[in-house]
Formats: sequence, C-alpha cells, structure tokens
Amino acid sequence: MIQSLSHKGLKELFETGKSAKVRPDLQKRCLQILDAIHHAETLDDLKLPGLRLHLDSRFKPVRWRVDVNGPWRITFEWQDGEARKVDLVQDH
Repeated sequence: MIQSLSHKGLKELFETGKSAKVRPDLQKRCLQILDAIHHAETLDDLKLPGLRLHLDSRFKPVRWRVDVNGPWRITFEWQDGEARKVDLVQDH
C-alpha cells in the first residue's frame, strides 16, 4: 500500500488519474506502477515482468526502484508492507 508520495505530480496522478506535472508519455506507465505498488503486500509482489524492481543502496534508508521509461524511475522506501516517499526521478 502507498503510504506517502513525495512527488506532487505522482500524488496528483495517483489521486485523479492525470497530472500536468508528469510528462504525458510517462503517465500510463506510472499509473500501472503506482497501482502495483499500492496493491503489493510484500516486495515479492512487485517482482513482475517489466518492472525490474531493484535495490538502490546509494540512499539511507535504502530505497527501491522500478523502471518507468528510459532514464525515469519510481523510487520508494518499503517498511512494514507500505511504500513511503514514492518519488519520480530521472537517472543521469
């Protein structure tokens, strides 16, 4: 379940299904990922084809990453079955 969203555009997209703060070509994929994260009870529930769930140990506390498109990723912290600080980031 998603507990909190850091990215204002993702929050708006998650709540309304659209957002001017998330690129139009990323919105459908972001919604699919947010839905998967929201319904996940464990991290294993997110080990789906195409999501490429992986650990990003550069951060403390540790964050998990899911591929959106190209350099875009959705990142989040996972604690007690909840995703926290869900964010949309661009890798450089």
